[in-house]
Amino acid sequence: MTARKRNRRSRAGRKVSAWGKAGVVLLGKLLLVWALVTVLAVLALRWVPPPTSAFMLQQRVENLFQDGKAAPVRYRWVSWDRISPHAAVAVIASEDQKFPFHRGFDLQSIRNAVRNNPSRRLPRGASTLSQQVAKNLFLWPGRSLTRKGLEAGFTVLIESLWPKRRILEVYLNVAEFGPGIYGVAEAGHAFFHKEPRRLTREQAALLAAVLPNPKRLRADRPSAYVERRTREILTQMDRMGGTRVLRDL
Repeated sequence: MTARKRNRRSRAGRKVSAWGKAGVVLLGKLLLVWALVTVLAVLALRWVPPPTSAFMLQQRVENLFQDGKAAPVRYRWVSWDRISPHAAVAVIASEDQKFPFHRGFDLQSIRNAVRNNPSRRLPRGASTLSQQVAKNLFLWPGRSLTRKGLEAGFTVLIESLWPKRRILEVYLNVAEFGPGIYGVAEAGHAFFHKEPRRLTREQAALLAAVLPNPKRLRADRPSAYVERRTREILTQMDRMGGTRVLRDL
């Protein structure tokens, strides 16, 4: 190999190395910007009502391709003091009874879910209310490792930047309680013709009972399963001490 060829290859190698370093620097900057934007977005939502959620946006997009056959998205934000405390207690009793005490993850439930679902790549039945808020607001349905990893990151931010009461307030506003019906304000109106602050214990438990599958289960026409689940939730609400559980949030 001549000296000229060696010099040419050396220059080409230095160029490739420089491009590689520039690419790493650019990627690092993009990740830093993404992290900063994410933190600021989560922090802002501590005070600002979410105008929509990732799940609502996905449903709106799906509706565009279904020629109006899918249920339209119904969403109306209401503040904590306009929501019946029974609704808050009911979703804790139904979805996450350790909510007042954990920091975003129920490790015992995760271990139990892994033990009881050995054939599943990801366990079911271990998501806390905080994780569900992270998923509903920012992510998409599914059980991929990528989505679960992002969910964990958003959950840590939410638990670090929001008080527990805010997490519960947002959950009650963005959870789907029926086809296209998001939040207790629209659910109370659609199923009981009531404002959310007037929901009774039984009505709150009915709404919580449909959360596992709100597109199929109905609070206004409860199946035998929903009725049984409602009774179980009411029992758990009593065991938790009713609305007293909200005092320390």
